[in-house]
Amino acid sequence: MTEDRPRIGIVGATRTEFEQKAFQAYVEAVENAGGTPVPIQPGAGQDALDRVDGLVLTGGLDIDPREYGQDIDPAMSVEVDAQRDALELPLVREAVRRDLPVLAVCRGIQVLNVALGGTLVQDLDVERTGRQAWSHQQRKSRPDAALDATVHEVEVAPDSRLREIAGGDRLGVNTFHHQAIAQVAPGLVVTAKAIEPGTPELIEAVEAPGCRWVLGVQWHPERMWRTGPAHRRLFVELVRAARGVRVPAPESRGTGAASRGRRAL
Repeated sequence: MTEDRPRIGIVGATRTEFEQKAFQAYVEAVENAGGTPVPIQPGAGQDALDRVDGLVLTGGLDIDPREYGQDIDPAMSVEVDAQRDALELPLVREAVRRDLPVLAVCRGIQVLNVALGGTLVQDLDVERTGRQAWSHQQRKSRPDAALDATVHEVEVAPDSRLREIAGGDRLGVNTFHHQAIAQVAPGLVVTAKAIEPGTPELIEAVEAPGCRWVLGVQWHPERMWRTGPAHRRLFVELVRAARGVRVPAPESRGTGAASRGRRAL
């Protein structure tokens, strides 16, 4: 880093008007948090990491299930973005190897998990009920809701970075996904789950205790930071970590398996 405002790579795409508007939301969140946004888009190589001090992995379409050892189930609504897969999966592995701070959002949390050896639920509603109800995609299930609306709550694990950021054991979030983490990758721990009585547990956040600062969330804080202080703090703490100021950890935090087990929900 060569300046007071750390350079934050925003990994995504701006191929369509929809993607451009979505990407801009991350740019504004990073700028507000004190970082300098650096776009990293399909066609870039791993040397893009030489120019940044931290990363934001953005939302988007689905990861090819073959990347986590599965075929596409035709019953699922899977839309693969091969260009982004080719960029992001190796980029994330290299970023973690370099111990760069990473905030992974929606598709980003899924990229983080798959890159490190985990798997995904290809379609939440179909696997739960056999049909597509779009229960976690508010554009379909709640088309009247604003992009920054709190649609449901997540339960946040104690002794986690997310708990420090959220300031409590519950956090209201928006929701724009139809996939989620299934098997958690080695090195990651679950630090938030959706509060949905009567339904199977749904992972909403993960962290990497053995890394300097790696946090993934299934919701979209770049849409909520103006009205939700906890969502703004996600970007602020990323920028702080990228600036080289180590974020204080709870006394119980550790890198061993026993410590990780205590922190997981």
